[in-house]
Amino acid sequence: MFADSIEKASRPSKNTLKLLFCVLLAASFWLFPPPQGLSAAGWRLLGVFLATILSFLLNGIAMAPAVLIAMVGLAATGTLPFKGLVAGFGNKVVWLVVGAFILAGAVTRTGFGLRVALTLVKWLGKTTLGLGYAICGSELVLGPCVPSNTARGGGILAPIVRSLALALGSNPGKTPHLAGSYLVSIGAHANLITAAMFLTGMGANPLVAEAAASVFGIDFTWGKWALGALVPGLLALMLLPILMMKLCPPSLKDASKARQVGMEKLRELGPWRSSEKVMAGVFILLLLLWSTYPLHGLGSALVTWIGIIILIVTKTESWQNILKNPQPWDTLIWLGGLLALANALKSEGVISYFAANVESYMSGMEGVYLVIGLGVIYFYSMYAFSMLTAHISAMVVTFMTLALAADAPPMLTIPLLAYFSCLCACTTHYSTGPVVIYYGLSYVSTPRWFKVGFIMSLYHMAIWLGVGLLWWRFLGWW
Repeated sequence: MFADSIEKASRPSKNTLKLLFCVLLAASFWLFPPPQGLSAAGWRLLGVFLATILSFLLNGIAMAPAVLIAMVGLAATGTLPFKGLVAGFGNKVVWLVVGAFILAGAVTRTGFGLRVALTLVKWLGKTTLGLGYAICGSELVLGPCVPSNTARGGGILAPIVRSLALALGSNPGKTPHLAGSYLVSIGAHANLITAAMFLTGMGANPLVAEAAASVFGIDFTWGKWALGALVPGLLALMLLPILMMKLCPPSLKDASKARQVGMEKLRELGPWRSSEKVMAGVFILLLLLWSTYPLHGLGSALVTWIGIIILIVTKTESWQNILKNPQPWDTLIWLGGLLALANALKSEGVISYFAANVESYMSGMEGVYLVIGLGVIYFYSMYAFSMLTAHISAMVVTFMTLALAADAPPMLTIPLLAYFSCLCACTTHYSTGPVVIYYGLSYVSTPRWFKVGFIMSLYHMAIWLGVGLLWWRFLGWW
């Protein structure tokens, strides 16, 4: 028996083998020369990046250590300077996400989130499906006026979604299937749809409008953006809770009993406590500051941390509680590191190499087919990016230029790339701030997130390349 235990302990675990496979994949890029037009550093960086993404899928090691291994490996081999690799930790989007996690913890600890969640359960909680529609409706209302999808999804709605799940008895570790995985998935994907529907729905959307003006000379205004997204966007939101019933089915479908329990708990809470009032005041302040950015110029990340400071100074939240919460600090490591790797792909010429090859392969296509082909490639290239802003900055001008050179319809190219610039974030759990935050609630596993994300990509293709094209045709855009 003792010998058997020694032999068993000496065998490498499945997770160790998964990690070893990823390391070997990255190392193989040192053994083969880079393709013509790509530098050795870019080629090796690509190998490390692909191996890191594969490690997320295989789930052999936690994300933060996987990213640290990639960063240390690139620095130790002299592929990239360590100074550049740690630059991602200073990115404002990373700190917005970290701040949103801290706010989510405060919303839960003060009891404010529970009160809001129980109130929603009282009004709309007869069925879990009804709660799904409540989340979609909240996103639709906030989408036009909160210009940061991370602030809207991660800072405002994610804490409420989390509280809703907990109020229904769905815990991430024990009973995620009860309702949590369903509600979290709806929250994440509804955020991306509303981000796509409005020029002010996501912070980087104006970059697409600027590209449209510089490449095509067309002013893709707020009104045009919203009009083009009206029919496909509303359809995507309407069908989303029903689709998620298939992809992440909640075992608690009839929530009427849970609703009765929730109403009792709401009565037990009694009058508002001072901590809840302060949290509610901070919540309203953040919403006002986020939605009035043009008036004061305070960025979303800075506004988030203003709220956190108020909570600390008023002793509504303690620094000790913030330090005890591992989620923001774990996210800081893996998201900051992954963002640095993605930025390095651009600076080392990997993205431009990819774009040049796209141009060569699609040179024979014309018109609508070219635009659709470009849109699909643009959408799935998001797998290589850890932030929507980086994806748009690196790709959208190039793809619009390719369409212009092929004499493709401008008012087909612009809306398709504009809406896909947000919707493509459905593919992974590291694509944009709110998705990172919803994933961090731990209700959906990494492999399941990728699976659902790919199915959602087909869902968006069907709606926006089907109903969307017909709607834009009706509008006379092409």
